[in-house]
Amino acid sequence: MSNMLQHNPILLALLATVFTWACTMLGSATVFFFKDVNDKLMKMILGFAAGIMIAASFWSLLLPAIKISAEQAHISWLPPLIGFLLGGGFLFIIDKILPHLHYKLSQEKTEGIKTSWNKNVLLFLAITLHNIPEGLAIGVAFGVLSNVKELNLLTEAMALALGIGIQNIPEGMAVSLPFRVKGFSRWKAFNYGQLSGVVEPIFAVIGATLVIYVSELLPYALSFAAGAMLFVVIEDLIPSSQTGNESDMSTIGALIGFAIMMVLDIAFS
Repeated sequence: MSNMLQHNPILLALLATVFTWACTMLGSATVFFFKDVNDKLMKMILGFAAGIMIAASFWSLLLPAIKISAEQAHISWLPPLIGFLLGGGFLFIIDKILPHLHYKLSQEKTEGIKTSWNKNVLLFLAITLHNIPEGLAIGVAFGVLSNVKELNLLTEAMALALGIGIQNIPEGMAVSLPFRVKGFSRWKAFNYGQLSGVVEPIFAVIGATLVIYVSELLPYALSFAAGAMLFVVIEDLIPSSQTGNESDMSTIGALIGFAIMMVLDIAFS
């Protein structure tokens, strides 16, 4: 594994997010076997994704940001605070601009710029929006390796990619199955699902490139990704998972997701 430290972090980030994209494809492929998903399961899926992202935001992003900031002789909490708020603000702006619709809401509840796009396209854009901070997070985590050649940072970045990949499987289901329910062919529904993950490699390369060429951005970039991820969790995943009945399933899913990501990060560190 130590040989991997000699590779270009941008390439590693790209390969890691190709893996997470493949996980999205795997989830989307369920449309070839099922036409619908139980509402209880969907709530658990949304909660699970929220749990993964909350845990990753702290262990994989904020905690390393604080450590790196202290090593750079900064006030240890200031760069992470600034980056965190900027990350949340960045997603807030995108949320106000990009037309999208959260799970189980009527089309009248569409957010972003007004459009005539149908409900399924808006749901697709909502999931795509989730994947932007996930790609950034993986890119930044691998980009750190260009300045700090430590094996534990590599394994932590790999754990982050693995955790995000795991939660991308149910996310792929969450995009593809509604299209199938609406009468789309299996292949069309699959393609919509897997395309929602294509932004992850793009933003991973952007994130890795930024921190490689501007090393002072490391703590800001890590916490920026954390703030962006938590914005998605608070704005979308948790509210969507708690709508209607059976909200306990989303709580269980969140606890399981958090526990899995926590174990992955601690075990790989």
